[in-house]
Amino acid sequence: MPKKIEARRSAIHGNGVFATADLAKGERVVRYKGLLRTHDEADRVYADDPDTGHTFLFTLNDKYVIDANVDGNVARWINHSCDPNCEAVFEESDSGKKRKDRIYIEAMRDIAAGEELTYNYGIVLAEPHTEKLKKLWACRCGSPRCTGTMLQPRKGRKKA
Repeated sequence: MPKKIEARRSAIHGNGVFATADLAKGERVVRYKGLLRTHDEADRVYADDPDTGHTFLFTLNDKYVIDANVDGNVARWINHSCDPNCEAVFEESDSGKKRKDRIYIEAMRDIAAGEELTYNYGIVLAEPHTEKLKKLWACRCGSPRCTGTMLQPRKGRKKA
């Protein structure tokens, strides 16, 4: 089966992932892969990293984070967009083992060959969204619907 996606330079930010063949709405494009770490372990490992607004950590569930810095695949290069063509889909393991849960990136609409894949990162922070944090997590998607930040409002809270 030929590869339907590839990583290359992106106008949005650094690297991106592009369709090399047409993708159908609802198609499962790629699994987000990397080393499984507990939340505490990820916090310890990356505690000394200065905030850059750039991360390959994906929250899998309440126990684990996928660290695509280690053993990650092409999915780590998919950029954020406020008007995405893909979405991250959580798949709970039939066994009930949280280590076996998965994240897949699926097409939200038909995507033409050559188009960059994007999804909304859905970054929610516990602390208030200060101007410094909004700048740190600035969005560069270029969509007319762009909010200017990758940060999402916390449920039940007003936007900062």
